[in-house]
Amino acid sequence: MRFSPLVMATVYFLVGVAFTYFGIQSIEDTVWNMMTILMAIFATFDFAISFRLIRLHIRIKKAMNSKK
Repeated sequence: MRFSPLVMATVYFLVGVAFTYFGIQSIEDTVWNMMTILMAIFATFDFAISFRLIRLHIRIKKAMNSKK
């Protein structure tokens, strides 16, 4: 079963929010520990993929509308 880019963008966005939340919760003495930095990096990748998938969804929708 294939999922639309919009559904996948939503999933990636929610995973990015979860990584951000857990990254904030993992702060102990300072923000600059390895776990917090890794969570921030993973959240950044997830948000970037999410935005790319949203753009892809818009392009597909425009292409489908122009074929009509």
